[in-house]
Amino acid sequence: MENSILILGPFTTGDAIAVLWLFVAWFGIGWLTEHPPKGYPSVSVLMKEYRREWMRQFVTRSPRIFDGNILSSLRDGTAFFASACMIAVGGGLALIGNTDQIAGVARQFDMAHVPALMWEIKIVVALFFVANALLRFIWAHRLFGYCAVMMAAVPNEIENPHAIPRALQAAEINITAAKSFNSGLRCVYFALGALGWLAGPVWLFIATTAVLALTVRREFASGSRGVILGGMP
Repeated sequence: MENSILILGPFTTGDAIAVLWLFVAWFGIGWLTEHPPKGYPSVSVLMKEYRREWMRQFVTRSPRIFDGNILSSLRDGTAFFASACMIAVGGGLALIGNTDQIAGVARQFDMAHVPALMWEIKIVVALFFVANALLRFIWAHRLFGYCAVMMAAVPNEIENPHAIPRALQAAEINITAAKSFNSGLRCVYFALGALGWLAGPVWLFIATTAVLALTVRREFASGSRGVILGGMP
C-alpha cells in the first residue's frame, strides 16, 4: 500500500484509472475509426472512396479551378486548426508557470488542498493532446500541398497513360492528409475531455466518456453517414 502511494504521489487510484481510461479511449476510437468492423465502415473510411472518385473526375474536368478551390479550402482548414493549437500550447505553457489563477478558482470550490504540482500535471496532459493535434495538422497541411503538386502533374487527356495512375496517386496522398487531419481533430476533442480532470477524476472519466460517445456517433451513427453511404460512387 505504501509503495502504491509512493508511485501515485499526490494522485489517487481514481486519478490513475481516469487517466488510463482517457488514453485507452483515445487510442481505441482512433484504431476503430481506421479499422471499422467489416460491413460497417466509418465516415472516415467511406470518404476515402469519394476522394478517389474526385480524382477520377478531376482528370477530364476543364478548367480545374473548382478542384483547386476545394484543395485550398482543405489547406485553409488545417492551417486554421494548426494556428489555434499553437496558440493553445503557448497559453497552456504560460499557465503552467502561473497556477495561482487556477488555485484561486479552486478555493471557491473547496479544492484549496490540491498542490500546485497536481494542477501542472493536469494541464500537461491536456497539452499533450493539443501538441499532438498541432503536429498532425501541420503534417496534413503539408500533405495537401503535396497533393496539389501531384494534381498539377495529371494530364487532362483521359487517353494519356499517366492520367489515371497519377490521379489515383494524388488521391492516396489526399487520403493520408485527411487521415492526419481527422486524427488531429480527435486529439482536440480529447484535449477538451482532459480538461475535466481539473475538476477531479470523476469528471475526467465522465468527460472522456462523453467525448468517446460523441466521436463514435459521428463516425458510425450520424445522419450524415447515412447520406454519404447512400450516395457511394
